[in-house]
Formats: sequence, C-alpha cells, structure tokens
Amino acid sequence: MAENYGTLYMIPSPISDEASLDVLAAVNAPIIRSLSHFVVENTRTSRRFLSRLGMGRPIEELKFEECNEHTRPEEIEGLLAPLLAGESVGVISEAGLPGIADPGAAVVAACHRKGIKVVPLSGPSSIFMALMASGQNGQSFAFNGYLPVKPHERRGAIRKYEQRALSEGQSQIFIETPYRNGALMEEMLQSLGSETLLTVAADLTAPTEYVRSATVRKWRTLPRPEIHKRPAIFIIGR
Repeated sequence: MAENYGTLYMIPSPISDEASLDVLAAVNAPIIRSLSHFVVENTRTSRRFLSRLGMGRPIEELKFEECNEHTRPEEIEGLLAPLLAGESVGVISEAGLPGIADPGAAVVAACHRKGIKVVPLSGPSSIFMALMASGQNGQSFAFNGYLPVKPHERRGAIRKYEQRALSEGQSQIFIETPYRNGALMEEMLQSLGSETLLTVAADLTAPTEYVRSATVRKWRTLPRPEIHKRPAIFIIGR
C-alpha cells in the first residue's frame, strides 16, 4: 500500500557558499534532520551543506546515493528502495531547488509512477530570483537551460529566443557554463538588437551579487560585468 511508503522530500540547498542558512534552517531543518537517506547530485557538496546545517549526529551515519548526468535511466528505480521500505528520503541538488534544471526530476517522476508521496520544501532558486530582480515579464517566461556550444548554433539560439521574447513578450531565461560567460556576453551584444532588453544576474545571495537590466544599446556603452567563472543567469526580453 502506498501509505506504507516513505516520503520523498525535495530539499533546497544554498546557491552560493557564502549564503546564510538562517532561512533554510528555520523552515526546513526539522524535516532534514529527521532523514537518514539522501539522493544527491553531488555527495561532497551535500555533505558540506548538511554539516553546516547541523544534523545532530555524525554525517558518516547518513546514506547517500548520487543521481546526476552519469546516472542511467535503469538505475533510477534502485534509488527508491528506502522509500518502498518505508523510509523517507531527501533529494538535494548541487545548488538551489532540486528537480529544476536538475537530474533529481527523474527520481520524482519514478516516485509518481509508484504512488510515493513527494513534498517540495521552500528555498532559493537562482532562476526565479534573477527574474524577480530583472523587471522583466514575470507573467510569461521560459527557462531554456544551456545554450549550444557550437558558435553558429549558439547564435541561432540567441536569435530564436530574442524573436520569441519580442513577438510574444515572453522572458527568455538561460544559463551558461561559468567559464564561458564572458564569451556569451560578447556574442549576445553582437547578435541581439539594440533595443532588446538583457538582464545579467550573477552570484545571487552572495556578497558579490550583481543584477542589472538594460537595453543592448546601453550594455554596449558600459564596462563589462565581472562574470567570468561566476554562476550567472541571463534573461532576454522586451
């Protein structure tokens, strides 16, 4: 019977190493500390987060299983074993909300197929925080993940998202591997129309947090933001 299964808790984690855990601890700590099993994107990152949070017992007593880009689809069902045995499990992304731009979504889908209860906990999301701070359309938006790596494909994607933003008024959100942020910024300033609105948000929740929205025309006159190797969100709009 499904009611004898454990519960899958979707546990937010900090989106910067310098972020305070006060809010996360106040809201989610009692649930997190009750768990012994975790499905995580990165064991080392998750152990560090739980150590900072304070579990009230040695981290070595906790059990971790990884679910990331290397996890094969046929391995997902095996991650549900504790849940099927009646033990609750927490899912932790490397940063931010699990299940959003995160491999943990596959575990959630498997739980729904089995009738296992899934409970999302509140916490930070760089995607939504960037949109909140951008001044762009929050009524209609799309998160598009990473842009293609090949230059001609990347330029095509940028123009496609711009066309969608301009024709539909839908904010187009995407990310890039941090060491390619600078190159992407230059590519956008060359490819986008002068009046297109561009938001750059980096290091959200960290002391070095940066958020700015301006037209491409304005960006071309400004010093480039220092976003090399910094987690960043980009938003195209009108």
